[in-house]
Amino acid sequence: MYGAFGRGPGGRGRRDNGFDGGLAAPFDQIEKQFRDFVQARTQSRAARGDVRAAVLALLSEEPMHGYQIIHEIDKRSAGAWKPSAGSVYPTLQMLADEGLVSLEEQDGKKVYSLTETGRSEAEAASDKPKPWESAADNDLPESMVLPRATARLVQAVGQVVTTGNASTTQAVTEVIDEARRKVYSILAQD
Repeated sequence: MYGAFGRGPGGRGRRDNGFDGGLAAPFDQIEKQFRDFVQARTQSRAARGDVRAAVLALLSEEPMHGYQIIHEIDKRSAGAWKPSAGSVYPTLQMLADEGLVSLEEQDGKKVYSLTETGRSEAEAASDKPKPWESAADNDLPESMVLPRATARLVQAVGQVVTTGNASTTQAVTEVIDEARRKVYSILAQD
C-alpha cells in the first residue's frame, strides 16, 4: 500500500507542497486507500433489485449519467458497494423501457432523468432506507467497522480542509484531538 501523501502511482505531477491536488489531496488519498482496503476485503453484493431502487433514488435528486450513478452509490456506501456498469446501464435501459426514466444527450453524455411516473415510484419508496445505506452498514464484517468509520471521518476532515474557515478548522482540530485522547483512554482500560 502506498503512502497517503502522494507517493507511488498517485504521486506523479506533485506540486511543490508535495500534494497532488492542494490541501485536500492527502485526505482524498487516505479516503481512497480505505475504500480500496474495504472493497478488497468485503465482497458484499447488493440484493436483487437494489440497483433499480438506488437509481430511482438518485435520479429523484437530479438527472445523472451512468458513471455519476455508479460514483454516487460507491461514495454514499463508503466504498462497500460499487455497482458495475454491467448492472447500472441495463437497469437504466429497463427503467426507460418501463417509462420511468427519459434520456437526453448533453455534452456527448447520456443523461437520465425521471419521468412523472418514475418520480411517483421514487416518492413511494422514499420512506424506505436507501440501498447504499444497507450496503454500507449491514453487509459490513465486524473487522471493517472501524476502518469504515475512519474513512468517513477522513472524508469529513477533507471537507473542512477545503471549505472550512479558521474557526471551523480550529473547532474540528479540537474535536479530533479529544477523540484521540478518548481512544487512548479506551485502550488503556483494556
